[in-house]
Amino acid sequence: MQAGERVDHFETIRRRKDGSLIDISLTISPIRDGNGKIIGASKIARDISERKRAAERQELLLREMHHRVKNLFAITGSIITLAGRTAKTTADLAAGMKDRLMALSRAHEMTLPSLNGETATGAPETTLFQLLSNILAPYEREGANRWQLIGDDIDISGTKITNFALLFHEFATNAAKYGALSIEEGKLEIAATMKGEILEIVWLESSGPPQAALEPRSIGFGSRLEQIISQSLGVDIARDWMPNGLSIRLFVPRGAIGD
Repeated sequence: MQAGERVDHFETIRRRKDGSLIDISLTISPIRDGNGKIIGASKIARDISERKRAAERQELLLREMHHRVKNLFAITGSIITLAGRTAKTTADLAAGMKDRLMALSRAHEMTLPSLNGETATGAPETTLFQLLSNILAPYEREGANRWQLIGDDIDISGTKITNFALLFHEFATNAAKYGALSIEEGKLEIAATMKGEILEIVWLESSGPPQAALEPRSIGFGSRLEQIISQSLGVDIARDWMPNGLSIRLFVPRGAIGD
């Protein structure tokens, strides 16, 4: 500034009169008199809050994409291992893998918003059990009930599907990588009970790996994603680690389910 140079796009944070913070881009230009002497400075402040939020959303989406790709490979590996143990012929293995991977693809699509902000399924609403069935379909095994849904099957509005799909997809991913769905003997039961204005959902894994293999790991992107979604929905989540399983209790306000 002392050299008379223009300073462009100096980003900073200012406080509004109401106490809230705002991201601004500050441009400072020298003001000269007729002889070229600097006699002052011109400041132009631009609100870049939306641009900053857009950049943060883009970063979150990119990290989520990376996280999803890694998880899809891990889940695919788990599905191949389980299918290989039960298939009697290569044809059985190929058919079983095709069905499971198609189901996994459908479940994955349910967690992706479309470009216009609507749910990827295009459906105005679904039910809790329909959503869970799509997400858990890749882990079905012929002749064995690895998971079951009991209790109150309630409607979930289209605007809420993505968040719930993401949340349960994260639970299923962890169960397939570390928990009850990672071994043949593992079982999963999901019970939903509407109690007044609160929907209680219990995700119960049993006959899984020993607790040492199930203990919480370091907080990664999956955990952060879960925190973001639960906070946005106003859902309380409690975990209880057992010797050969895991109980996850969700307390969901009615307003978080539908519009």
